[in-house]
Amino acid sequence: MAKPSRSTYVCQNCGATSPRWAGKCVSCGEWNTLIEETDAIAAPGTGLARKGSGRVIALEGLKGKTREAPRFSTGLAELDRVTGGGIVPGSALLIGGEPGIGKSTLLLQLAAELARAGKRALYFSGEEAAAQVRLRAERLGLSDAPVELACETSLANILATLEDGKPADLVVIDSVQTLWAETIESAPGTVSQVRAAAQTLIRHAKSAGSAILLVGHVTKDGQIAGPKVIEHMVDTVLYFEGDRGHTYRILRAVKNRFGATDEIGVFEMASGGLREIANPSELFLGDRESSSPGAAVFAGIEGTRPLLVEIQALVAPSGLGTPRRAVVGWDSNRLSMLLAVLETRAGISFAGHDVYLNIAGGLKIAEPAADLAAAAALLSSLSGVAVPRHRIYFGEVSLSGAVNATPLMTPRLKEAQKLGFREAMCPARGELEARGLKLKLHRLTHLRELADEAPPCD
Repeated sequence: MAKPSRSTYVCQNCGATSPRWAGKCVSCGEWNTLIEETDAIAAPGTGLARKGSGRVIALEGLKGKTREAPRFSTGLAELDRVTGGGIVPGSALLIGGEPGIGKSTLLLQLAAELARAGKRALYFSGEEAAAQVRLRAERLGLSDAPVELACETSLANILATLEDGKPADLVVIDSVQTLWAETIESAPGTVSQVRAAAQTLIRHAKSAGSAILLVGHVTKDGQIAGPKVIEHMVDTVLYFEGDRGHTYRILRAVKNRFGATDEIGVFEMASGGLREIANPSELFLGDRESSSPGAAVFAGIEGTRPLLVEIQALVAPSGLGTPRRAVVGWDSNRLSMLLAVLETRAGISFAGHDVYLNIAGGLKIAEPAADLAAAAALLSSLSGVAVPRHRIYFGEVSLSGAVNATPLMTPRLKEAQKLGFREAMCPARGELEARGLKLKLHRLTHLRELADEAPPCD
């Protein structure tokens, strides 16, 4: 007897399912994204597996010798840093980013580096013709690299090509939203097609030992489009970020089964492709205005890398009943909290002023330790007196005004000393290894101590 089937409606934006059609998805709020899909289900009483049809699985304990996963270097030091030391054979990586940010450029450079090192690299493009990819390779100086290129969107044809000949070391799929499987009756890019393509390619990667690198489109909110289950299936999820107004690009790991998360790699987009930035602090501090009020240098941590960046503030008298609060690169709610703490705990009011806060270079900062640097920039702009150009700030400010301890204080200070800074305003609490440090430290316990100090101008 044929198995009965039922229809469900799947949102093509977030992957949520609904038993009936609706104009608006109740999960993500998008309109006209529900598409009908038919799933075969088991007959009543049969269950998904018959009793006695399986086999007994050998169980193991947690103790035992294990070895670290083998890796191969990508030839790009920044990419090796983000992936945890290199790419693991048989792993699946997913990279997302805004259109035109440089994803295809990065992956073409990666494939060329591996091909020149003697590894087999395959590049499947579903969005560009072969002539377009060759033009990019010629512009980047990669035409001599023995990369195997194909422009194909059929999942069956791609699998047949992968299974023919020597297993590839790296397979790039640009992008997973363009793939389609003949057995699924839906358009490419839909949830069912993307899920089936990703699952099939990951299964091939595990069996053949090839590293699969999938490119994913992003939504208007910056999230990778398609069902969230894809991010759960892959081993590593990377986001390629950047500001169109700046040449730098940041590759950030948000999931990594073989390394640390929140690690970043910094690149600069040049005419010859993406160039690695070994010391990103110099990049973000290169255009500093030493005598301008309202600027303070924050010593932050991105993953395991210390990073110095300038926080800029502008406090201007407001003629509005409700003064403006504008933030770029930082959390606007955290700015509101910091202004309230400055007024309540330090007696400094910004009620009659518009406040604008910007992270130099377009970098996005989510670390709470930026509170102290933001407060220093705000106070400097309000007073019109520049902070010393050789001083850095870091520390989290609580609602009581206390400056809380910050992790990894020593790497922050060492990075600042390496770049020529001579003073640091940091929390009084927290472990600190002062050996080898020549900076003059100002240990703060309360935000009031920062507000009481009139910053002298160099």
